Amino acid sequence: MAKSSERTDSKYEPQATSSMTSYILIGVGVVVVVVLVVGGYLWQSNKTYPPVDDKVLAENAAFIVGERTAPETIDVFEDFHCPHCKEFEESSGAAIQAKVTEGTVRVRYHMLNFLDGESDSGDFSSRGAAAILCVARNDDRDAFWKLHSALFANAGGDPSNAEIAKLAADAGAGPAAQKCIADGELVDEARSMADESSTQLANSNDGNVGTPSVLSAGTQVDGILDGPAWLDELIANPPKS
Repeated sequence: MAKSSERTDSKYEPQATSSMTSYILIGVGVVVVVVLVVGGYLWQSNKTYPPVDDKVLAENAAFIVGERTAPETIDVFEDFHCPHCKEFEESSGAAIQAKVTEGTVRVRYHMLNFLDGESDSGDFSSRGAAAILCVARNDDRDAFWKLHSALFANAGGDPSNAEIAKLAADAGAGPAAQKCIADGELVDEARSMADESSTQLANSNDGNVGTPSVLSAGTQVDGILDGPAWLDELIANPPKS
């Protein structure tokens, strides 16, 4: 390929004035970029977020388990393609179920989908979230818990809708939920709910969204990947709403 812009004449010498001008322009460009970066950082740092809206959280939970009279309500945010969510399920899933069964905790599960693009199909997170919605509208919490665990066992994979429907059947979901999952009936609705839930999670954490996350009274709960001790601590010392 010809290099039309390259000078090969050995007698050619660059003009001192034009070089200096170039250096000055480059320097000005660097300053502008630095100002823009710093300005953007300051703008982001000074941005404020509204309080978490509990009503929006309640309306956009994919599945809610536990008694309304439970002394503690938590919001759990997960993505079915998230490896750390799989760890969270393995370390705290049984403890959460036990607290729900004994009536001390009510859980609102929010299935997010920001990792859709990481799956080969490009939408496993959304399809998994939709499957949970199908079960929520047709079956009981035992079917939900079993499918929830089965989908996290497949985290990093990319099961088809038919394969997810089979997992749901194995979990005890009925024909209506299985058909709903196989047909992808609630994928668009699951995406919309994920968007609303993500916004509330961002409001709780200065715009940052990550999974797994747990909120109690709109406040981030710490230590959730360090084993289930966080749950006992939360019940003993719940945050003030």
